[in-house]
Amino acid sequence: MATRLTDTEIQAQLSQFSEWSQVDNKIQRLFKFKNFVEAVDFVNQLVEPAEAADHHPDIEISYNKVTVNLTTHDAGGLTQKDFDLAGTFNQL
Repeated sequence: MATRLTDTEIQAQLSQFSEWSQVDNKIQRLFKFKNFVEAVDFVNQLVEPAEAADHHPDIEISYNKVTVNLTTHDAGGLTQKDFDLAGTFNQL
């Protein structure tokens, strides 16, 4: 099981991920697209890296907006896995 990050470690990681914010025990980012089709296409791009990392985001789609939430459920909070996957998603 992954080890939960301390508050200091989380803040240090967030300083490198300006598009992401901490909301309770997760990190969250809102992605905006031209339309619904582009939003769904983006969500489909998240599948392969999430499966490869064996770490799956919580995703909300609202027309042209996709909200991605990351947390490590079995650790009960944020771990390095969350920030690693956030970095991968930032590159898409």
